[in-house]
Amino acid sequence: MTTTRNVLLAGASGVLGRHVTAALTGAGYTVVGLGRSPGADVTADLMDRDQLLRAVDGLEVDTVVHAATALRRAPMRDRDMFATDDLRGIATAHLVEAARALGARRVIAESMVFGYGYGDFGDRVLTESDEFAPRGKGVVERHLSALRVKEELILGAADFEGIALRFGLLYGEGGTDAVIDLLRSRRLPLVHDHGRVLPWLNLADGGEAVARAVEAGVPGQAYNIADDAPLGFGAYLTSVAETFDIPKPAPMPTWMLRPMTYAHRMLTTNMRVSTAKAKADLGWTPRYPTVQDGLDALALV
Repeated sequence: MTTTRNVLLAGASGVLGRHVTAALTGAGYTVVGLGRSPGADVTADLMDRDQLLRAVDGLEVDTVVHAATALRRAPMRDRDMFATDDLRGIATAHLVEAARALGARRVIAESMVFGYGYGDFGDRVLTESDEFAPRGKGVVERHLSALRVKEELILGAADFEGIALRFGLLYGEGGTDAVIDLLRSRRLPLVHDHGRVLPWLNLADGGEAVARAVEAGVPGQAYNIADDAPLGFGAYLTSVAETFDIPKPAPMPTWMLRPMTYAHRMLTTNMRVSTAKAKADLGWTPRYPTVQDGLDALALV
């Protein structure tokens, strides 16, 4: 296996990838960006196994990070997630094969808290020991199986150190801009939370978590990565509107979102996760403990 400080980052040009690059570079690593765009350091389509293996041939890489997504905007319908599902399942298998061909020591995968499932978990705080990606029904199984396969491929490997980071909902620089635009143009309604909350994570804190995992992650382990204050999606929109002096969005009953199948499922989920394991093993704590802290910082940019 190699011992360089070179990191091959799939998804380097994405919103999260840019924050991961900044955190890794700040920690003294050299980031080799992998993507389909001509500006990538290594140009390849993760869905094309042979093209990927040819593109990475000859690289000296110690760590591979999978942060690729096909999402360019928030998913509304289930079909909006299908390309990202494929990146989580099929493309992960290709990237793992590339990591093995390169002799990479460590592989880190971006995962997400919705792998625990969709629904109302009540006041229970989910930990990494809770079942991940339980069998679902219909199209939900398509989403969950993609996350299940991704983690199994990474965490179950015997020939490299695999680590999975289960991120909360991402917001922050590069991610909240689209929400601000939608609110200003009055194209985003407010759905009341009715006590439901979700885990959140500032993009910069997500990038830092990846850098910490490269340094200190325990092989074969998954980590919940979220801030310290779960928040309902409606409360998030309200905070964005107030922070950026935008008129509060018009309310909409939750049932009216049912045609937007994925958004409805996400917005009716109630979930809390523990990040104690990440704080203990990785020495990671969020720079922005609450969404409001992150939004206030973003307003100053």
